[in-house]
Amino acid sequence: MTRKTLIWLLATFLLTTATAADAQPTGKVLRIGYLDPSTVSGSAALLETFRQELSKLGWIEGKNITFEYRFAEGKFDRLPGLAADLVRLKGDLIVVSGGPAALAAKSATTTIPIVITTSGDPVAQGLVASLARPGGNVTGLSSLVPELNSKRLEILKDAIPKLARVGFLRSSRSGFGDLQMKEIRPAAEALKLKLEEIETQLDAEGLESAFQTAKQKQVNAIVVTAGRIFFGERKRIVELAGKYRLPAIYFQKEFVDEGGLMSYGVDFDDLYRHAAVYVDKILKGAKPADLPVQQATKFEFVINLRAAKQIGLTLSPEFLARANRVIK
Repeated sequence: MTRKTLIWLLATFLLTTATAADAQPTGKVLRIGYLDPSTVSGSAALLETFRQELSKLGWIEGKNITFEYRFAEGKFDRLPGLAADLVRLKGDLIVVSGGPAALAAKSATTTIPIVITTSGDPVAQGLVASLARPGGNVTGLSSLVPELNSKRLEILKDAIPKLARVGFLRSSRSGFGDLQMKEIRPAAEALKLKLEEIETQLDAEGLESAFQTAKQKQVNAIVVTAGRIFFGERKRIVELAGKYRLPAIYFQKEFVDEGGLMSYGVDFDDLYRHAAVYVDKILKGAKPADLPVQQATKFEFVINLRAAKQIGLTLSPEFLARANRVIK
């Protein structure tokens, strides 16, 4: 064998080895923490989407990654303790759902990478320096929540021409509702709508009381604050909207799948898939500070005609034609 041939074979071997190492996870089992203010059942579908995408990228739970799940069950005061618990485990990365969970994780560690699956406004919440250059150990996805509430008001106004008073259902334990109120108030004024702020606890008694308050305030429709804790209680919220015959618009299609009237918002399945891509990049060596926060690009408008019939609401053909999907 000539020296030239030997060098070529060695170079080919090294290149093949390097490519394989880059494409495949290491033999070490990496630990990923997951922090969510919601519930196990409320997050199950989105987590399954996330795990499936990770699997496509070569990360198999129980084989080369393991998860440590922490759910606050709607109790925001538990988030700092749960975040600290994940940090004590000295994992390789923490995935968080929503701004409050992200803030808790960021306060608990400045070194472990943090990937946000959804955050309404990560810059305003102090999670990143900017979308293009996050800095620090946090990056992920933005769901554009505050801006989309204004669009939801417009949709309600088009659906109910005589709409005059709208209830804004928000949690009494979440500061993120303040950001959403700041955006939605001027939108309501522009549409000549009276906006009633209705605070609620996220348990059966609290939600029932909130809908009773909405009826007492004589609201004609409801906008539900976007957030993980409301997503986790979507079935109960949808049932109460039907019980009190209140048209409601939600921030995710899953509310409509549960029997809700309509939703307008980002495709959260798509956000969780993109979050898995970020996890993959970081586990392979990328730094969160170098990964720009991505804003949502896929939006969905879904209508449930059965829910409309239940509350005696007639929607025009022109209005229905605007939907991406109509449940009959």
